[in-house]
Amino acid sequence: MSQPGPPPETSPSRSLDPWVAFGRLVAGVGLYGAGGWFLDRVLGTSFLLPLGIVGGAALGLYLVYASLRER
Repeated sequence: MSQPGPPPETSPSRSLDPWVAFGRLVAGVGLYGAGGWFLDRVLGTSFLLPLGIVGGAALGLYLVYASLRER
């Protein structure tokens, strides 16, 4: 039989953890940057990698903002 967790009002909020915010930013830059790099290789262009990095950073910042706004 599993033990019940702490009540919701005493559990720490993940949205206030700075490592969660850092992880969202790094994941956005990494994933969208890798997608831009891949598309640059496939399509023979050279602008999608920087576009992916900037877009991933913007989306990561938005996710951090949205998670903090919910509080």
